[in-house]
Amino acid sequence: MALDKATVARIATLARIKVPESELEQLAGELSHILTWIEQLGEVDTDGVEPMASVAEMTLPMRADRVSDGGGRDKILANAPQQAHGFFLVPKVVE
Repeated sequence: MALDKATVARIATLARIKVPESELEQLAGELSHILTWIEQLGEVDTDGVEPMASVAEMTLPMRADRVSDGGGRDKILANAPQQAHGFFLVPKVVE
């Protein structure tokens, strides 16, 4: 698919990109080359190929789905500079 200067200028306007007139011809060639490459990808026979999320065959580890309270409040609060009644104390930022 070949793009002309007018089409590239229109695309640049829609993308809110300022492209100088002197660069439109070169950009049209580059975009045409990219679109030709994309058209070539459409010619690849993908029948019988399952979609995949990764090129490596793997199964993600699963953990038990159970509800808990976290069980680490005391350990977490041990790192706090200030605490009171089981909560972090922070400086007041709104008056």
